Amino acid sequence: MWRSALIFLAGGVLGTAFGTALGFFLFPYVFPPPPATEQLTAAEQTSRLAKGSFIHANPSDPVHYGKGGVTVYDGVLFLEPDFEVGPGPDFHVYLVPKQGVRSSADLADAKFVDLGKLRSFKGSQKYAIPAGTDLKAYPSVVIWCQQFGVLISPADLAFEG
Repeated sequence: MWRSALIFLAGGVLGTAFGTALGFFLFPYVFPPPPATEQLTAAEQTSRLAKGSFIHANPSDPVHYGKGGVTVYDGVLFLEPDFEVGPGPDFHVYLVPKQGVRSSADLADAKFVDLGKLRSFKGSQKYAIPAGTDLKAYPSVVIWCQQFGVLISPADLAFEG
């Protein structure tokens, strides 16, 4: 009798833990946040410095992907309306001082600039670039999962002029 009760209790605890973990993983897929629709002001659009496109860095990984455009203006990084990444926890937008980032290992010792937490997995968003940042020293933008230390999607920037 005690053995049956102990097995039942252990199954309940393990089932609850597994269900909770699965719920945290599936929540952003089942209930994704609405797409972002931020717009640039006319003053912000006057000084475009660079453009790029996010890519799916590891095609064998169906969960960590990204696509869409990114534009850098004087003091502002803008994720274009076609921007999209696969959902996940604690994504951040980084400026990275390395061209051709294609794996998490490429960022092992990079001194990046964290522009903030990604506000939506889809749509247009803008992020302030700290004053005094030498943008020519940061030829890549990446979406990075801080919680797991994983590259989600990189974009190489092509500077104008």
